Amino acid sequence: MSGWRERAVDRGYQAGWAVVRRAPAGLARKVFDTAGTVAGKRHGGPTQLRKNLARILYTTPAAVPDELMAQAMRSYARYWREAFRLPSTDPAQIVAAVRISDDDAALVDRSVASGRGVIFALPHSGNWDTCGVWLVNRHGRFTTVAERLNPESLFDRFIEFREGLGFEVFPLTGGEQPPFQLLAERLRAGGTVCLLGDRDLSRHGVPVTFFGEPTRMPAGPAKLAIETGAVLVAAHHSYPDAHTSQIVMTEIEVDGVEATTQRLADAFAATIAAAPADWHMLQPLWEADWSAERRERLA
Repeated sequence: MSGWRERAVDRGYQAGWAVVRRAPAGLARKVFDTAGTVAGKRHGGPTQLRKNLARILYTTPAAVPDELMAQAMRSYARYWREAFRLPSTDPAQIVAAVRISDDDAALVDRSVASGRGVIFALPHSGNWDTCGVWLVNRHGRFTTVAERLNPESLFDRFIEFREGLGFEVFPLTGGEQPPFQLLAERLRAGGTVCLLGDRDLSRHGVPVTFFGEPTRMPAGPAKLAIETGAVLVAAHHSYPDAHTSQIVMTEIEVDGVEATTQRLADAFAATIAAAPADWHMLQPLWEADWSAERRERLA
């Protein structure tokens, strides 16, 4: 990305944070809902999102309901609206709007209290920052990893934003140490780690079957759990209505990288199927959709 484009992107995000977080809540919601609806209906909505939703529904892309496409893009727009407004939103307000069953909350409490360390693996669903705010409010600081963004100034802004929420963030690449060992240190000390776990961006992903088709998912959550003895939990966030959000927790049995990652994929599939519109996967995920370049890189 050229210098002027990097500056333009950074300034665009900076303006978004400044404008959206100062706008009246009702106005911001209306603007983002409208934008999401338009994006979901215009020319049938994003082609790759339609393909991905077709897998969840076990149907063809053409058979995916147009209203589901519009709902999915409204959900994605809501994520960005909340992200822009999060720095000025009272964390207590966010926590008060979260719905979680007593059993799932007890699973979190029990896992943290065990002293073994806890890994929460999440799909790209709902707003994972909301899960983080809820977790910080309940159990304090946790550690996560962030993929580097261009421009670097935008990446720094995202890091500052999340650290301001109480997250400890390590860069995926370019840090002083590889993040795996740093995360392992936190877990061995009884800490908590949160990782996005449904899309592999490396050459070391684990083959899994997901909604009946082959893909790969990150090995990190399973490897960390095996190496450190930490508890592994699949966490899912969704939007049951316009004013609340929901967190669902599923403990994952750990007994080998491949088997554990498949169990994680199965847990993701169950919760994503229950709230398909809130899974914000607009990129190719399944092997059938991979580009020739990616196939060659993973060969």
